[in-house]
Amino acid sequence: MHLPTPYRPEADVVSHRLASLEGALDWAAAASAARPWVEAVRRHPPPFWAMESLLREYPISSAEGLALMRLAEALLRVPDVATAVALTADQLGRADFDGSADSTLSRLSSAAIAMSKKFLPEGDHPPGLMAKLGARTVVAATLRAVQLLGRQFVLGQTIAEAMSEARSAHRKQDALRFSYDMLGEGARTDADALRYLQSYTHAINAIAAGADAARAPEHNDGISIKLSALHPRYEYAQAERVMRELVPRVWQLCKLAAAANLNLTIDAEEVDRLELSLDVFEALAARVAAEQPQWRGFGLALQAYQTRALELIGHVTSVARKHGLRLMCRLVKGAYWDAEIKRAQELGLPHYPVFTHKHHSDISYLACARALLSAPDAIYPQFATHNAGTIAAILQMAEAAQAPFELQRLHGMGEGVYREVMKSTAAPVRVYAPVGQHKDLLAYLVRRLLENGANSSFVNQLGDEDVDIGELLMSPLWLEPTNPALPLPPALFGPAPARRNSEGVDLAVESMRAPLLAALDATAVPRVEEFDPASAAKAVAASAASFRQWRKTPVEARAAMLRQAADALQRELPRFCALLVKEAFKTWGDAVAEVREAIDFLRYYADEAERIMQPVALPGPTGESNELRLTARGPWVCISPWNFPLAIFMGQVAAALATGNTVLAKPAEQTPAVALEAVKLLHAAGVPADALQLLHGPGETVGAALVAAPGVAGVVFTGSTQVARIIHRALAAKDGPIVPLMAETGGINAMLVDSSALPEQVVDAVVQSAFRSAGQRCSALRLLVLHDGIADAVIEMIRGAAGELVAGDPALLATDVGPVIDSEAADNIRRHLRRLDSEAKPLLAPAASSAPAEGNLIAPQAYEVPSIESVTSEIFGPVLQIARWGHGALSDPAEVIERINALGYGLTLGIQTRIDSRAQALASRAHVGNIYINRNIIGAVVGVQPFGGEGLSGTGPKAGGPHYLYRFCAEQTVTVNTTAAGGNAALLSAVA
Repeated sequence: MHLPTPYRPEADVVSHRLASLEGALDWAAAASAARPWVEAVRRHPPPFWAMESLLREYPISSAEGLALMRLAEALLRVPDVATAVALTADQLGRADFDGSADSTLSRLSSAAIAMSKKFLPEGDHPPGLMAKLGARTVVAATLRAVQLLGRQFVLGQTIAEAMSEARSAHRKQDALRFSYDMLGEGARTDADALRYLQSYTHAINAIAAGADAARAPEHNDGISIKLSALHPRYEYAQAERVMRELVPRVWQLCKLAAAANLNLTIDAEEVDRLELSLDVFEALAARVAAEQPQWRGFGLALQAYQTRALELIGHVTSVARKHGLRLMCRLVKGAYWDAEIKRAQELGLPHYPVFTHKHHSDISYLACARALLSAPDAIYPQFATHNAGTIAAILQMAEAAQAPFELQRLHGMGEGVYREVMKSTAAPVRVYAPVGQHKDLLAYLVRRLLENGANSSFVNQLGDEDVDIGELLMSPLWLEPTNPALPLPPALFGPAPARRNSEGVDLAVESMRAPLLAALDATAVPRVEEFDPASAAKAVAASAASFRQWRKTPVEARAAMLRQAADALQRELPRFCALLVKEAFKTWGDAVAEVREAIDFLRYYADEAERIMQPVALPGPTGESNELRLTARGPWVCISPWNFPLAIFMGQVAAALATGNTVLAKPAEQTPAVALEAVKLLHAAGVPADALQLLHGPGETVGAALVAAPGVAGVVFTGSTQVARIIHRALAAKDGPIVPLMAETGGINAMLVDSSALPEQVVDAVVQSAFRSAGQRCSALRLLVLHDGIADAVIEMIRGAAGELVAGDPALLATDVGPVIDSEAADNIRRHLRRLDSEAKPLLAPAASSAPAEGNLIAPQAYEVPSIESVTSEIFGPVLQIARWGHGALSDPAEVIERINALGYGLTLGIQTRIDSRAQALASRAHVGNIYINRNIIGAVVGVQPFGGEGLSGTGPKAGGPHYLYRFCAEQTVTVNTTAAGGNAALLSAVA
C-alpha cells in the first residue's frame, strides 16, 4: 500500500482534483437539472418534526439548538431523577425559547418549552414540593420529546422493528433499499466488542431471512459495520493484534453476508485508522477471492473530505482487480471533520488531513465519483449525498460513463430532495438506517447534527428561503484563493511574529515515525559526570560572575538564543525522543509530546521576556517621570524531576535565562543525559557556559549543597511535597537575603463524575489520566469519584479497558505502559499495593500476581475505597482509587468538592457532567490549579493551559503562563525630577 501522506498543502491537492474533472462535467447543466428539485422541496417543505425542519428552526449555532442537542445527547441515559431535573433545567435555562419562530407549530413548541422552564429549579438548588412535582412532569415530557427526536434518526430500536419499517417503505417505493447500521461503536473492552459482534451476527441473519440470495447484492438490503466496534484496540499501534483477532471476527460476518448475497460495507472512520483499515480490508478481500469468489457484495466506505481520497480509490480499485472482485463502495463526504481538525492542531502536524473549505470537499467528492464510475469492472459505486447539485452531477457523469450505480441518503435526512430525484431517474436509492436504542445514538447524533446542521451545509440552506437557489446551486469547481480556511497547526497561535507551534509527529504515518525508530538505533545514552558537592560555592561564584555580564545582554538577544535553541531542538526531535525512550522509559507518544513541550517553553518564554521586561511609564504629577522596570535577581538553582526530564528542565532553565538570570541546573539523578544534551543546545545557541551550568548528582548531596550555598538568588523546584518542604526549611534557615522558592509538587488529583456524563468518554479520560506515562505525571488521576447511578457500569468498563493496555518495553509502538523509573519507585508503589490489597477492594488482577517479573514494570491497578477521606497520600504510579457519591451525606456534588479540598492538595481536578452550570459552580468551589471539564486531566499545553497548583501542590505561579516570569525578577521604580535643571518646559508648552 502506497498512499501519500495525509498532510499535504490543500491548494496542491485541490488543483489536482480540478484537473481530473476537466471536460468531465458540465456544472451549469447539472445545476439546471437540480433546480426543479429544489423548487419543489421549497414548495412542499418537510413537516415540522422532520430533521431538516428542526435544524432550520433551532440551528445548532444557536443557544436553543445547542440546548436541544445536548438534551438529546444525554437525557435518556441519566438514571436518577435529580440529575435529570438538573440537566433539563440547565439546558433549557441557557436558551431563549420565548423569541419568535417561523411557523405556528414551532411557535407553539417554543411557548411550551418557555412555560416548562418556569417549573424547573435554578442550578443545583433544591426545589419546593410543587416545583418538584412540576419539574418531574417537565422532565417526563422532555424525555418523550427526545425519544420522538430519536425516531427521526433511528429506523428502529431492534433489527426486527427496523425491517418492519423498511418493508413499509419498500411497498411505497420499490427502488428503495436499506443498509442497516447497528448503533454502538468504539468498543472499550473485549466484552463490548463481542457483544457488538453478536449484534451484527443477529442482524445479518435477520436480513438474510428476508433477502433473496438469487438476486445481486445491490438489489438486497445490506448492513454496515464499524471495525472500531469489533475490537477494543483498533489502532495503528496494535496492528499485529488487530490483524490476528479482528480479521477472523469480520470474516465470520462476511461469510454470513456472502451466503445470503447481501451488501456488507465497512464504514469509514478516523484518518489515523485508514492504513490499518486497508490492511484489514485487503486481508478480507483475499479471503473473499479464495473462498467466496461469487460474492459481489463486499465493500467499504470512502471519505471524500480526506485529502488522499482519490488515491485511496485508485488503491481500492487495484485491490479489486488483483483479486478479481467487484466491490461495492460507498462514497461519503465524511463525518469526523471537527475531530480531525482538532487532532491535527493538537499534534502540531504540518497540514490538515481533510479539506478546510466545504466546496473543496465538494470538488473532491466529484473527482472521486468520476474515478469510481470509470471502473465498473471493479467497483459498484454508491453515492451518499443530500446535495441536489451533486446528485445531478453524478447522474450526468454516470450517463456518460454508462456505469451502474446507486444513490444513498441518511434515514431522516434529505427525504424531500430524494422524493423529487426519484421522479426523474430510475437509479436505485439506498437508505443508511441506524438501528438501536435511542440512548445509544450519542456519537451518531452529534456527528450528523454537526455535519448537516452547519450553516454551510446544503440540507440547512435548502430550507432557508433567504438563500437564493442560484447561490445554493453555485458551481464548487474553483480553488479558494485564501487557503486553507483555518490557520495551519504550526500557526495555531497566530501569524508571525506570534510564536510558532511546535511540530509533532503522527505515529500512525509510517514516513513520520521512521526517523524516530532510526534514531533509536543510532542514539546512545551518554555518561554524565557527577558534580562534587564540595564545589557548590565555587559554582555559585562562577554563576554570579557570569550574571554581571548576562544581565546586560539585551532581552531581545537572550530571546533570540532561546528561539535558536528551540529550532535546533525541533530539528533534533527524533534524537531527543530516542533519548527519552532509552533513559526515562518514555513511550513514543509521550516522548514526542515532551520534546514539543520543551520547544514550546523556549519560544513562549522568549516572547514573554520581551513583553514584560520593557520599562513601563506610570502616570503621575507634572514635572517628573516614573518608570517601572523588571530586573534579574542573580543565580537560580533549578531542580527538575525525572518524570519530565526535558520539558520541565528546559522550562525552568529557559525562564531564568530569558529574564537575565544565570542558572545552576540540577537534573534528576536518574535522567542526567537528556539534560546534558539540552544544555549543549543552549550553549550552541550562545548562552555562556558559566551562565548555564549542569550539576548532576543526588538531591541529598548536590541539590542540598546548592540550595544552602550563599549567593543563590532563587530556587525553582519540581518534585515531591516532602522535598519541597526540606528546601523551604533550608532556605528559611539561611542568613542573608530572603530567597524565593517556586515549587510545583504532586497531588491527590481527583475526577468527579455525575450520572449525566457519557460513560465511554469518562472511561477514555480515566484510562489516559490514570495510566498513561505509567501514572508518573504530577497531574495524573489518583482518585475517581463516581455517581452511584452509573458507578457499577463505569467500573466494569474501566476494568475491561485497563485490561486491554499493554505493559512492556517503551521502545515498542504497541506499548501503552512502560516501566516506572527505578527499583526504588517500583518498591514504593508495591508497598502501597500490598496495603490496598488488604484495605480496599481490588478491581483488577491482584498486584502480587500482575506485576511482571522483569524490570520495574507495574501493570495498571485500581481499587474501590470506602471514602474520599481514606485516600491520604499520593501513589506515584499507575494506581487508581475509586470512591462513590450520590447518597446520604454525599448526595450533593458540592460536598464532594469540599471533601476533595479537605485533602489539602490542589493540582488538577476533572469534572465530568453535561450540566454546564454545575460544572462551573463546582469549578468555582475547588481549590485547585487546573480544572478540566469533560476531558482527561493530563497534558497541559504551554501558553494554553498554564500549569501549577496550590496548597500541598505548590506555590505558583503557573508554569507556561503569563505570570510565571515575574517571579524570576525584582522590580525597580525610577523617578526623575524633570524640572531639576530649572523650569517645567513640558507644562508650559502644554498650556501655551
